[in-house]
Amino acid sequence: MIEPLFTLRPITRTDAEAIASWRYPDPYQLYNYEPKDRSEAVANLLDPAHHYYAVFGDAADLIAFRCFGPDARVAGGDYSEDALDMGGGLRPDLTGRGLGRSVISEAMAFGRETFRPTRFRTTVASFNLRALHVCRSLGYRPVSEFTRQSDQRRFTILTQDT
Repeated sequence: MIEPLFTLRPITRTDAEAIASWRYPDPYQLYNYEPKDRSEAVANLLDPAHHYYAVFGDAADLIAFRCFGPDARVAGGDYSEDALDMGGGLRPDLTGRGLGRSVISEAMAFGRETFRPTRFRTTVASFNLRALHVCRSLGYRPVSEFTRQSDQRRFTILTQDT
C-alpha cells in the first residue's frame, strides 16, 4: 500500500483560526474571510455537522483544508443530484506550486473511505482556471454553470463518478 502524502484530521480551533486568517491575492480574494466575519467563520469550520478537515504535509504543517457535504455548496447552484460535495482551499503561499491535484486526490480517497459516495461534486468559481484544470485532470466533468446572485460571480459545478 502506498503511504498518503498528506494527513487529514478533524479541524481544531487552532487550524480554524489559521485558515480564517489566510489572505489570497487578487483575483482569488473572494476566498478570504473578512476580519469582521472571522469568529463566525471559525465557528462554522469547527461545527462537526459541516465535516471540515485540516490537511497536513509531511512536516506536520497545515497546508490546506477540505469540506465534505452541503457546506461545500455555493448558493444558487442546482444540487438536486445525489453526490458528495467537496470543497476546500490550499494555504495561499502554496497555491500555483502543483500541490492542488495531490491534495484533492488524497481528499477524494479519504472521502471514499469515510463517506462511501457514488459520486463527488465540486463547485469552482468559473474564473479559477487553475482549480478547474486540476478538477478536470482528476476526472471531474462540468455539468452546469450558474451566477451567484449576491455578487454576480459565475460558478461551475463538476462531478466525478467514484
